Amino acid sequence: MALDLVAAALLSTVLCGVLCFLAYYEDVLTLDGTVAAFGVGMVIGILGNVTWLLLLLFFLLSSFLATRYKFALKEAMGVQEGLKGERRASNVLANGIAPMAAAILAFLGPPWFPRAISGIVFLSALAVAGSATLASEIGVLSPKTYLITTFKRVPPGTDGGISLLGQACALGAALYTGVVGWFVLGELSRIYDLRPTMPTAPVFILIPMVIGFVGCQIDSVIGATLERKGLVNKKTTNLLATCAGAVLAFLALVIWYPGLIP
Repeated sequence: MALDLVAAALLSTVLCGVLCFLAYYEDVLTLDGTVAAFGVGMVIGILGNVTWLLLLLFFLLSSFLATRYKFALKEAMGVQEGLKGERRASNVLANGIAPMAAAILAFLGPPWFPRAISGIVFLSALAVAGSATLASEIGVLSPKTYLITTFKRVPPGTDGGISLLGQACALGAALYTGVVGWFVLGELSRIYDLRPTMPTAPVFILIPMVIGFVGCQIDSVIGATLERKGLVNKKTTNLLATCAGAVLAFLALVIWYPGLIP
């Protein structure tokens, strides 16, 4: 066990160190965002699983590509994130707290949170973050934006605004996160004789897929209500949505597959 933790710590340090440096160098993350990302990656890589860290890095890459997509146009519209699309520590933690919580619980191993299904909860939180990010970063380019609570036309970039393009991106992100996650957490772990954290049955892809898309809608509803009233900010909205995704995934496992959890 101790040797496994040391190996995970070394591999996580190398992966997080190199990629966080590149993210800072390319202005993907600010300095405090880089430190926060390194910390989140280390917790997930050591306490969760190295395969979890690979999925986290996959999420960061897809988010970066979505952020930089037609960035000049977003900048002209005044809806870009930061000055160059960079993320601060608050952005990183808003999307990273729920996955970290799943990693910590998987490491502690309480009877009601078996490690064999912990990856589904982790992946669902990641799917929510990915869906919300792509819906926001690409959907904001659609001129036809509607408030999710009233379906009245609103300017692009409005808190709680949704569009057909954004919804398509959210669904696509949830789908590919589920597929990639199932392969990495289930099949790849089995191939390399790692402890799987997700059952290999393809049916389990459905939970992160559905939760990812639903969580994006939760994000929009919070944005249209609490955020528009100034009760929460964008980071808090992301945090609440990803945490809701993790909780919903756990409840789905309890209800649909009660035999998995003692």
